[in-house]
Amino acid sequence: MSKNFSDLLSRVSACKKKTLSVAVAQDKAVLEAVKAAKERGIADAILVGDEAKIGEIAAELGMDMSEYTVINEEDTVAASLKAVQLVHDGKADMYMKGLLDTKTFLKSVLDKEVGLRTGKPLSHVCVFEIPGIDRLLFLTDVAFMPYPTLEDKVNIINYTVEVANACGVDMPKVAPLAAVEVVNPKMPVTVEAAELTKMNEEGKITGCIVDGPLSLDIALYKEAAEEKGALDRKVAGDADILLFPDIHAGNLVYKSIVHMVDVKNGNILTGTKAPVILTSRSDTCEVKVNSIALAALAAETLKSE
Repeated sequence: MSKNFSDLLSRVSACKKKTLSVAVAQDKAVLEAVKAAKERGIADAILVGDEAKIGEIAAELGMDMSEYTVINEEDTVAASLKAVQLVHDGKADMYMKGLLDTKTFLKSVLDKEVGLRTGKPLSHVCVFEIPGIDRLLFLTDVAFMPYPTLEDKVNIINYTVEVANACGVDMPKVAPLAAVEVVNPKMPVTVEAAELTKMNEEGKITGCIVDGPLSLDIALYKEAAEEKGALDRKVAGDADILLFPDIHAGNLVYKSIVHMVDVKNGNILTGTKAPVILTSRSDTCEVKVNSIALAALAAETLKSE
């Protein structure tokens, strides 16, 4: 079981090295992460984009380009389609966004001919190593699905359980979060959380333990559960997966942690045939490398299914 990113990176090193396909790779921040990932033995890379610009940036970073495959394609849309097709065709294991807008990148992911669509909605999983918490936390969805329905939440749980499994968490505990830990018909989020719990108990959601609604403090801290008389809850103080009711709650918590706490994190898109890395330009090199490592583990799990 990976309790931190050091454990997670050790887990990656035990797997066969994966290959990363980068769309429009002439991006200094992305190439810096690609270089670091290769040096740490996490992944090799195929770089698709403007070969001349990639070469210029690589020279600045001290990258030995003889160690990388470069596919020259100056057109952004064409480059994204060529890059995603490499993953679609099994020539690469995971797909990463370079210097192109998110809309174009996602269009390539969802392309009917060469993309990675599964027919299910896409979601986002962020993995955090937070001081004072003795395990990795999986937050979802904090960046992609605005207002998930009950059916969407079932998919999100299933996706995130797969990612947690890839990180060595065999039976993750899922906390569907709300402002309160009791069902209130006037708060639909609590009703849906209770329904997810019931579905888990009935075997309609498997491979995890679901217990909601739970407030964030009860989900994470035994002391809070004890103070509120909630120690009998199945996930009290032990949640591995925090399922947010909507993107507002998830994103606010995500950004609060990132900007106020000294943390390590990585994130990937899920619901695709292969892991997709969609990082922000403001993300550090470490976040990008952690995301590549997370994708490599997820790719290993998908490969074995």
